[in-house]
Amino acid sequence: MTDLGRIRLFCTDLGPVGAPAVLLVHGWGGDGREWSAHADALSARFRVIVPDLRGHGRSQVPESGNTPVEMAHDLAVLVDVLNTGPVIAVGHSMGGQVVNLLAVRHPDAVRSVVALDPAHGAHGAEAKEIPARLAEYQARGARAAADFVAGAFAPDAPAGLRTAHVRTMLGTPNHVVTQAYAGMYTEAGAVGVRPRSEEYLRRRTQPTLTVWTSAEAAAWERGTLHVPGSRVDHWSATGHYLHEEHPGRTVRLLNDWYDSGVIADSAPPER
Repeated sequence: MTDLGRIRLFCTDLGPVGAPAVLLVHGWGGDGREWSAHADALSARFRVIVPDLRGHGRSQVPESGNTPVEMAHDLAVLVDVLNTGPVIAVGHSMGGQVVNLLAVRHPDAVRSVVALDPAHGAHGAEAKEIPARLAEYQARGARAAADFVAGAFAPDAPAGLRTAHVRTMLGTPNHVVTQAYAGMYTEAGAVGVRPRSEEYLRRRTQPTLTVWTSAEAAAWERGTLHVPGSRVDHWSATGHYLHEEHPGRTVRLLNDWYDSGVIADSAPPER
């Protein structure tokens, strides 16, 4: 457990201390265990930091403030305390929103962003469903969220993956489930719904790689890119937890992104 003053976060720190640092950030109702295979594979060449976000897993559970904005602030303090230097910030789902917020609000802490099926860009029918979903989470908490998570996997997802995520979500405190969802989509300043997403994505100064399971979302986000070398990929025929359904492909993606030279050519913003 790392005491950051503002919060106590559980995290693991693998790989050579002087190596380029990769921060692996889980999503809503998850924890850092979902990155175990990736952390093992990446730690031969990277320093790999895997936190449990506030309110999740083994980290401290505050009564309030369990939102992506506060989670991003936590991670800025964490990388400073661990003295990692600017990180390659990788996030899935809500974690994708968190690492983008980290990059925008704490640019000195981030060399590059990799967002996997991130929780931003909601529009149309999805955006219209948000108030009803929030009401359900307020009424039923983690049980309602677990029902949603159970439908997020491809039919051929690895055995046990759906059950593992349902169990992890059910272990997440009800108020954390509700606050995190509201923080993504409905609170003042939330960035999960277009065009608020577009506004904050265009504020990124680092090269970014985003992978979507939706072709429409991939086409939309390509229109927000302005940093040279940034790109958006589309992975078809996979569920929302793409990094766990395809761990080997995800590790290759991260290694290839680093080897492409885009990150090496980018310099952290001046203080």
